[in-house]
Formats: sequence, C-alpha cells, structure tokens
Amino acid sequence: MKPPIALLTDFGTKDVFTGVMKGVITGLAPGFPIVDLSHEVPPQNVLVGALWLHGAVHFFPPGTVFLCVVDPGVGSGRQILAAQVGDWLMVAPDNGLTSLVMERHGLKDCVSVQEPAYRLPSTSATFHGRDIMAPAAAHLAMGLPLHSLGPSLAQPVKLHYPAPLLRNGQIRGQVLYVDHFGNAVTNISGAMLPPGAELRLGALVIKVSGTYSDVPVGAPLALVGSTGRLEISVNRGNAASELGLGEASRVLVTSPMAQHPDTSEGE
Repeated sequence: MKPPIALLTDFGTKDVFTGVMKGVITGLAPGFPIVDLSHEVPPQNVLVGALWLHGAVHFFPPGTVFLCVVDPGVGSGRQILAAQVGDWLMVAPDNGLTSLVMERHGLKDCVSVQEPAYRLPSTSATFHGRDIMAPAAAHLAMGLPLHSLGPSLAQPVKLHYPAPLLRNGQIRGQVLYVDHFGNAVTNISGAMLPPGAELRLGALVIKVSGTYSDVPVGAPLALVGSTGRLEISVNRGNAASELGLGEASRVLVTSPMAQHPDTSEGE
C-alpha cells in the first residue's frame, strides 16, 4: 500500500486552495492517498501549526509525506525546505513549522527546495503551496531523492516555544491555543503537575481532574488532554468564552501544600 500524503494548512475549507493543491498532487502522484490532517490552523499561526504537527506525526506510517503550509512569509526571501524527519518526509516553509517535530524525532536530512524541474512551470508570489510545495511533496512520494530538490539546508529555522516557568513550587504557564470545543490548551505538560495540582485563574481555583465527568455539567475543570498538556475546559461548555481565555492567557498551577501562592502571574 502506498504511504499517504498528509496535508496541514491554515487555508480553511471555504476557498479552493486546498482542493487545488490536491489536484496538483493527484496529477503528479496518482493513486497516493491524501489525508487532511487539518486546514483550520489559525491564519498565519506557525506555532499552532507546529504543535498540531508535533502531536500527529507519530500516528502515521513510515514514509508518509507531510505537506505543511502555514506561510505568512510567502513570496519573501524565506526558504522552502524538504526534510527527512524520523521515518517521515516533510515539505514546508522554513519558518519553524517543522522544528518541534525535528527536535522530537530527529532531523536526518534537509534541503532547500530550489530545483525548477520539480515545480509548476509558472509560480505565483502568493501560492507557493500550490506551485512549489505540492509538486515537491508529490515527487518525493513518487520516490524522488531528497537532494534532487536542491542543496543542503544545514540549519532550518527554529521556532520559539514559550516554555512554562517552575518557581517556588508553582508553575507559571500560558494558553497556547483554543481548540474547536473551546478548550484552552496550555504549555504545561501533564508530567509537570504535582499531586493534587490546582489551576488558578485570578481568584478562580480549579482542581485538576481526570475526566470531564468529574465535575457537574457547566462547571469548569482542568485536565490533561490527548495532547499530554494541561487543558482548561467547561463540562459541555466553552471555556474560552465562559472564562475569557485566549492565546497567551496566563495560568498558574499550584499544589495544595503551597502557602500563599502568588496569583499575579496567573491573571
């Protein structure tokens, strides 16, 4: 069975951008399954795209080609990379979109996509996903050697990841993104949580739970979600709107043993 080509973009589903890229891929690599990982990355949000990719790749079979297009620098001097990362191949703008996956699974080889023979005859300044990246991904799926696409790229761009701060027995973190259900996903990993951990949002104190059903319908809770990170939720509700949370909202995690926690960092 042919390995899939997986697409991750911020294109949404209203316009034809995603469908056109699929048309290019199908024309160059017929018969390869195409998987829509997501097209709802918040527009131009490279960090969220990198996080979603980081959490998804290990569920795909070896040889999968990931075509990732979150590209606020399209048409500029930024490079386009093609890389072997772990057991997978990736094509993306060189803006840090693949850097979290590279750190976790290991970068084996990387090139700058420059060879005109493996792109569309005419390229737009605003749609490199269609004209350059989709053809590169299709050719790689068909077995093209990585270095046929261009010269080596020794140091791909690394993305700044806002790491949580552990100080005085407290964990200061932030919301990374809000998912479809209104859950606020933080940068605090479940492995960091002390026994009996409590989340503090200003004056609101929420004990970390195991499941949504641990609290009544409509009540707020915090739990470790499928990403392995602490999430702030409302049982059958929307935590982002009900608690006023958004990207970069600050959160504080404490232990019941902590005395007089400083909540100023969690507001």
